Amino acid sequence: MNTTNAPAGPLAGLRVLDLSIIVAGGTASSLMADFGAEVVKVERPGSGDPLRNWGPFYNGVSLWWKVHSRNKQSITLNMADARGQSILKRLASQADILIEGFRPGTLERWNLGPSDLHSTEVNPGLVILRFSGFGQTGPYRDRPGFGTIAECMSGYIGMTGFPDTPPNLPPIPLADEIAGVFGAMAGMMAIYRRDADARAGGRGAGQVVDLSLFEPLFRLCIPHLTIYDRLGEIRERVGNDFPDAAPRSLYRTGDERWLGLSATSQNTWEGLARAMGLDDLLADPRFVNNAARLEAKDALNDVLQDWLGSRSTDAIMDELIPAGGVVGPVYNSADIVADPHFRDREDIVEIEDPELGHTRMLGLVPKFSDTPGELRHMGPTVGEHNSAVYGEWLGLSDHDLQSLAAEGVV
Repeated sequence: MNTTNAPAGPLAGLRVLDLSIIVAGGTASSLMADFGAEVVKVERPGSGDPLRNWGPFYNGVSLWWKVHSRNKQSITLNMADARGQSILKRLASQADILIEGFRPGTLERWNLGPSDLHSTEVNPGLVILRFSGFGQTGPYRDRPGFGTIAECMSGYIGMTGFPDTPPNLPPIPLADEIAGVFGAMAGMMAIYRRDADARAGGRGAGQVVDLSLFEPLFRLCIPHLTIYDRLGEIRERVGNDFPDAAPRSLYRTGDERWLGLSATSQNTWEGLARAMGLDDLLADPRFVNNAARLEAKDALNDVLQDWLGSRSTDAIMDELIPAGGVVGPVYNSADIVADPHFRDREDIVEIEDPELGHTRMLGLVPKFSDTPGELRHMGPTVGEHNSAVYGEWLGLSDHDLQSLAAEGVV
C-alpha cells in the first residue's frame, strides 16, 4: 500500500471538514478519506474525539480510533470560542463538505449554522451533512440519541433473535455505521447536484443533508411497513430463518462448526437437493415450492441438519459448491486472516504505524478499476496536522498557532 500523504482515488481534490464525534459522521468521512478526499478531523483541544477512549487499546492507543480515522488529518479547534468560530468559518470557506454530529441547534448557538456557513462571506457551495439521533425536525429532535436507541426504534431489533429469547442488539454500532454509509452517499449526491448545476450555468449551491441515526436502518427494513399496512402483519423474531423464503438458516456441521446455507430460489433449491442426493425431496408436497417450504420449514431444516451434521465443513463445501450450492462457514477474525480469497482481494492490508508498529486492518471497499483508493496512514494524534492544515488552508504561521494554543483556541 502507498503510504505517502498525497491522496489518490476518485475523490482526490475533495476537501472535507469533519466536526463530528464517535462513529456515524466519522464513518462517512472515513469512506471519503479512503478514496482520496482530504479529510480534516476537527477535534477538541487536549482531549480530542471521545472515540480515542474506546477500547481495546494497544500501548494505550485506541484501536477503534486508529482504524476509523485512518487517512484523516487532525486539527484542534475550540468552536465554543468566538475566535474559534471565526477560524471555522475560514476553514469552511475552503471546504466542499462539512460534517457535524452535534445536538440540533448547537451549531446555530455558535453562529455556525447553515445560514451562517452558506452566506456569501463564507461558502454558498458548501454541502453540510448533519448527523443526529432523530433528525433536525420532529418532536424527538431534541432527544439525545445514540445508535443503540436508533436500532431499537428502527424496527430492526424487534425482528432479531429467536421467538423464545429476548431481542438481540448487534455487536457493532450498526445504526451509526449504516448512517455513515448513507451520509457518504448523500454527500456525493449533493456534490454532484452542486457541480452539475454550476456546469449548466446555475449557482452551484450547496445544501443541507439531514441524517438521523434511525432512518437509514429503517430504510433497509424494506417491505415491513407495507406488509403491516396491507396485510396487518407485524414481523416478529424468527431466529436464523428468513420469513419470506426457505431454506435459509445456520446449521451445525459434523466438525462442530456453523455453516450458512441459502436456497431461496426454486432453481437453487432443486440443485441443492440433487447435490445432496435428496432427490426425493423434490417430489415431496411439503417442499414442492417456496410457499410449501415456508409452511414446513422446521421439517425441512431437520432434514438439512441431518445431512449437514453428518459431514465436516470442508466435505460439505467440496460436495455442494461445485454443484452451485450457496453455502459458507461462519467466520471469525482468525478465519478471515487465514482465508486466501480475502488476501487476494486485498481485504486485509498492512501498514507501519509509529504507535502500533506493523499492523493489519480491513482493506478498502469497494474496488475501483481505474481510480482505486489507498491506505496512507492510520489515525493521527490529537492536532497532529495543525501546522500543515492551518498553514496551507489559512496561511497561519507556527507563531500564530502557538499564540492561539496558549489562549485555548486551538
